[in-house]
Amino acid sequence: MKLATTRALRYETHFGERRMLCYSQRPKSLLELFDQAIQNGSQTIALIDERAQLNYSELGQQSQQVANYLTQLGLQAGDRLVLLTGNCLEFGVVALAAWRIGAIIAPLNPRNVGDEVAFVLNQCGAKALIYEAWLADRRPGNGIAPTCEHLLEVRELLAAATTAAQTSPANYQPDEESVAVLLYTSGTTGRPKGAMLTHLNIVHSVMHFVDQMQLRDGEERSLLAVPISHVTGLVAIWLSMVAVAGTTAMIRDFKSAPFLQLMVKHRVTHTVVVPAIYNLLLRDPNFTQYDLSHWRIGGYGGAPMPEPTIAALAQSLPKLGLMNAYGSTETTSPATLMPANEQRANLDSVGRVMPCAVIKIMDDDGREVAVGESGELWIAGPMVVPGYWDNPQASEKEFVDGYWKSGDIGSIDANGYVRVFDRKKDMINRGGYKVYSAEVESVLVAHEAVLEAAVFGQPDPVLGERSRAVVVLKPDIRVAPELLRAHCAARLADYKVPDFFQLVYDALPRNPNGKVMKRALREH
Repeated sequence: MKLATTRALRYETHFGERRMLCYSQRPKSLLELFDQAIQNGSQTIALIDERAQLNYSELGQQSQQVANYLTQLGLQAGDRLVLLTGNCLEFGVVALAAWRIGAIIAPLNPRNVGDEVAFVLNQCGAKALIYEAWLADRRPGNGIAPTCEHLLEVRELLAAATTAAQTSPANYQPDEESVAVLLYTSGTTGRPKGAMLTHLNIVHSVMHFVDQMQLRDGEERSLLAVPISHVTGLVAIWLSMVAVAGTTAMIRDFKSAPFLQLMVKHRVTHTVVVPAIYNLLLRDPNFTQYDLSHWRIGGYGGAPMPEPTIAALAQSLPKLGLMNAYGSTETTSPATLMPANEQRANLDSVGRVMPCAVIKIMDDDGREVAVGESGELWIAGPMVVPGYWDNPQASEKEFVDGYWKSGDIGSIDANGYVRVFDRKKDMINRGGYKVYSAEVESVLVAHEAVLEAAVFGQPDPVLGERSRAVVVLKPDIRVAPELLRAHCAARLADYKVPDFFQLVYDALPRNPNGKVMKRALREH
């Protein structure tokens, strides 16, 4: 059973031989999506950050200037631009400018460290790195990223574009199957993979959000409190607001008081955050004193919301409709969504399948299981990316007959409600940030004092999970946990650094096949 839609659907073939159900009437690219917003709401505020704001007309004008300037620098269709910024107006201007010349953006979380930035620059063969000044120390040194011809501080870029001689306007018309965004997602191997989000993918995900959340043209105001470099911030919030000529207000780092103050100031109607943020808001001592009466749509991702949290929100904010959405980078965000009026009766479900999506539950032999039985969720549809950038081995392994193998174990009942029980992949969800154990373990084992390591999640009432590292030290060697923490912090984003360290000298428990038994470590 799928979510209902009033839009016409039809079967189409894309990405080679993938046959999929698509919206028959849709914008053919993100440029068309933006141009419609500029036409329908030119004076509507498009973006707000802590310094300034832009309406859609100004966003269009500035992005065109930057597009022309990027062309003068020699950038062209197909080139990759890595964006290293926080949540700021300039991100929106540069992203739209890149799409105007047919370039591909690869946004990075500002919490990524230099080694992570260099890896992405090299993996995608980026021609430019565009960064905020406060992140200048993450730039690659000489010779580290040989394809990267331009290191551009973002505000200097916009200033230069404003004063540069204007040439013929960049007017690239992308094919809807062409890549618009590379979002890097780690896997169980610990090596990040660049998921290729096409115009077709993003447009369908945005239309899913607009339809299923019943977003209103020209009336919505959202607060972006998650990174715009992640699929939720980029697609579920910013580009979904563009689709209805709505406003996106940005906050750089979540803290409950500033978040609530901006909700009131901008009369926010919509947002999508992780469940942990709702818990933190409820814990704010002044929560009930804020006027949040405009807040109509409260999306959250992936994990079911605890019933006490739902009950507390219902009492304080009776007009707020909570909607659980399940998806991933590879599905360009939503594959399922729980309608607000069905939330309380289905607390253990992540919702029903999106109109254009297909989800099959498969056993380890790749056979579909009976209704209600558990297995791995395989997901298909026009929102599912065609694969990973320059990584045919990973693409072949994780995509089968147009389906993406999610690695999540779950089921679909007779009424169409999807449940997710566990992760087949070894991943920790720390307040909405994905932490892959293998990546952290490989960094720990690189320390001279470490023999082996196992990293896993443990429940946390606020963040959902925190990470624990059980580290086996080499014989007769002692090292303080603080030194291991510093070792990780120098090589990993801060949210990937283990929260807890347990130092031991005994070998890790293993099954007969030699695999570390993390369940035994969790229970110890």
